[in-house]
Amino acid sequence: MSRKSDDQDIASRPFLWRDLYPWQKTSLTRQLALGVPQAILLHGTEGIGKRVYALNAARALLCESPDREGLACGRCSSCEHVASMTHPDLILIDQYRYDAKKNEWLFKDDISVEAIRDMIADMNVASHFGRGRVVVITPAEKMNRAGANALLKTLEEPQQGNVLLLVSHRWQQLPATVMSRCQKWVAPFPAKSDALAYLKSEGLSDAETLLARAGGAPLAAADSANAAWHELHSTWLSQLLEPQRLSPFAAGLDWAGKREEVKDQFAAWLNVLIGFVSDLARVNADVLPRFYPECNERMRQIAPLVEKASLFRYYGSLLRQRRLLGRALTPRLWVEALLMEYRALFFR
Repeated sequence: MSRKSDDQDIASRPFLWRDLYPWQKTSLTRQLALGVPQAILLHGTEGIGKRVYALNAARALLCESPDREGLACGRCSSCEHVASMTHPDLILIDQYRYDAKKNEWLFKDDISVEAIRDMIADMNVASHFGRGRVVVITPAEKMNRAGANALLKTLEEPQQGNVLLLVSHRWQQLPATVMSRCQKWVAPFPAKSDALAYLKSEGLSDAETLLARAGGAPLAAADSANAAWHELHSTWLSQLLEPQRLSPFAAGLDWAGKREEVKDQFAAWLNVLIGFVSDLARVNADVLPRFYPECNERMRQIAPLVEKASLFRYYGSLLRQRRLLGRALTPRLWVEALLMEYRALFFR
């Protein structure tokens, strides 16, 4: 990527270095001790720090003086370059694209084939520090089809000393040809005590509720800790807890507008619906809710109205719908359709 001019710097990429989270060190140490393959698929729940894990793995591989556990020393020039995202042998590919005209980084819906081709061209050049190159692609499922196809040849014939590290929230969405050429690493899921300690260190007082709603994922919980999100969350839960009063079309009005303006909010809404239906099934089986324990009593009032088989079919349908989130969609129509199905569960 070229500079705009000799005297005008490129704007900084949206990035803030973070050392490993407490729940990650043991896992990464073990993986490094077992040996690092040339193609890795790091997968796990969204919101547990996979990007941080991957970049710290890259730092360890590029470090000039790793410690006895194989982790980065954090002091050498290579480590400093990685932490500032200026290391010439580290290639990070994500959904940010640099706009030379505006001199700013823009967030895009996908990872383009151009980004993958640029990476492949860079991989064909000898590494600057002599320790090979490390490529981190995150989230890998956001590669468009052409990009995934372009990556295949590199996966099939990796250059000695280079490492490709694909990070994925939903690895099932990746082409089978890509998955089959990677060794899978499962990202460590934090213990509840570690997750709560992290949230409290961030100054979040309602850590228990936030963590439960995020399914135990502390970074996702921290992201949801704002007044606007809390208000939306409460509105959505109120609608689901009163199926007899729920009007799918009235609820759909809140989603009127352009897809670009509400697509992230829709993904959050769908996750709330999935978590709520999962909890409803647990309550139906006389088990406490996982995501919304504060709704236990009210769930127990409506759970007997739902046929278990129908509830499981609906849950499976929601999971399939979530796989389509990256495609063109009209949130209002999806909300109306999914809530009509939800309401019908109680009035068969």
